[in-house]
Amino acid sequence: MNQLRHLELRATTPANRPPRAANLLLAARLAWRQLRAERARLWTAIAGVMFACLLVFMQLGFRAALFDSATTLPRAMHGELFLLNPLTSALFRPEQFPRIRAFQTLADADVAQAVPIYLSFGTWRNPVTGVRRTIQLIGFDTATGAVAFPGLETVIEALKRPDTIAFDRMSRPEFGPVPQILAERGPFEVQIADRLLDLVGLIDIGPSFGADGNVVMTETNFRRIVTQRKASNTDLVALRLRPGADIPTVAARLRHLLPADVAVLTYEELVAWERHYWETATPIGFIFMFGSLMGLVVGMVIVYQILFSDIASHIPEYATLKAMGYGHAYLRRVVMAAAMMLAGLGFIPGILTSIGLYRVVAQATFLPLEMDLNRGLMVFGMIFAMCAAAGLLAVRKLSDADPADMF
Repeated sequence: MNQLRHLELRATTPANRPPRAANLLLAARLAWRQLRAERARLWTAIAGVMFACLLVFMQLGFRAALFDSATTLPRAMHGELFLLNPLTSALFRPEQFPRIRAFQTLADADVAQAVPIYLSFGTWRNPVTGVRRTIQLIGFDTATGAVAFPGLETVIEALKRPDTIAFDRMSRPEFGPVPQILAERGPFEVQIADRLLDLVGLIDIGPSFGADGNVVMTETNFRRIVTQRKASNTDLVALRLRPGADIPTVAARLRHLLPADVAVLTYEELVAWERHYWETATPIGFIFMFGSLMGLVVGMVIVYQILFSDIASHIPEYATLKAMGYGHAYLRRVVMAAAMMLAGLGFIPGILTSIGLYRVVAQATFLPLEMDLNRGLMVFGMIFAMCAAAGLLAVRKLSDADPADMF
């Protein structure tokens, strides 16, 4: 006997219809039997939802990795306030401003330290192949503690020597097997631009969309490499305040004290400044969000086609249910229950596969690509909304189930 008739003929009559909760359960049981009756169609629908889930997870993961990697440098800062040229759009291409602004801030009693930070790019020669590649140069007084890259504390003394640098172990492999060479030989000679320097240690920063690799050095060694820069200019200044100082109050005083050629930012504002560039000034963020929406559209179309064809093939059975007294609302619940089941069945393998792909991509690109609870919950809601929309579109086919045409 047909699955639909077999279930509904065992149900109670409309006059003695069960309570709402039992009615919902009955609709869910009918939806499940209806899905299970066509195994090939069921697996196709699950694959469609899984594909949509996977695409959305990867697009959102790439977008989050972009912003996390882009803000790695500002998030490593330990200053409470920062000075920046207002024309700077992002730290990988900063606009310079007078270095004297750093020392002017010391006129405020709550400012304990003002540490200039220098940012530029140079050509790194691979120590094995000799191939040149652009690398980001970061120079500052490493002993002040204004910047706290993991591993920096172990090489502070070594970096005080002339022509010494620390290499970012998380840089792209195209820069060469630097950690292995350092482990085997100890400090060794490398070339940046046209200058030979001693690589004395490793720090952890990570690549970003603006830089594939990084090296850290003192302010003096930075000037020896980037000779075309004016010594009177800097790119960023980290301010360390005295304990107990009120950060917003000090920031307001400094904005009043300093000229308009410098912006005073808190730590949170500096990170937001960098993130804002990648969100609004580049098409990358929009592309990832557009890819996520396209994944949802594809998944919705697949689920809609499955539900629509399933309803079309069971029109006589739905008409029979209407003739028995079950209204259109009940049949809608059956279709929506099927849509929600497909969402759950597709989401579980989708998120598990995404976690595995996150690990593979993170190892290949060195980007901070990890699954987090908020993203999981957001995609869970998006997938359920997608299937619900597909179910609502498919429900329109139920209007064809007219008992008068069947009997």
